[in-house]
Amino acid sequence: MTRPAFDPYARECPSRRLLDLIGDRWTVLVVGTLADGPLRFSEITRRIGGISQKMLTQTLRNLERDGLATRTVHAEVPPRVEYELTAAGHSLREPLHALEEWAVAHADGVLSAQRSYDER
Repeated sequence: MTRPAFDPYARECPSRRLLDLIGDRWTVLVVGTLADGPLRFSEITRRIGGISQKMLTQTLRNLERDGLATRTVHAEVPPRVEYELTAAGHSLREPLHALEEWAVAHADGVLSAQRSYDER
């Protein structure tokens, strides 16, 4: 069986949807938050300032659907639910961490460029 060629520049290519997911700011932050191990929903919310419950739920569901994170329900009272990166999710951590580092290193320059642009 021949594997299809993926081309993210093609409109209907599945790799484009994957790029949409991993390029989303919430995905970057959730993957970074889960990099050190499993966390409960409330712990993730506390660590990511400004994320709404709706966006966190949507992001976690997308990560789970794409095989990048798992959701584990522990049989306790009350039930405890944890989210954790899969091996594929951990493999995504390095390139996303590079994006985080780039954003931090270039934030001053980008803000300066924005001010100059806005003043014109």
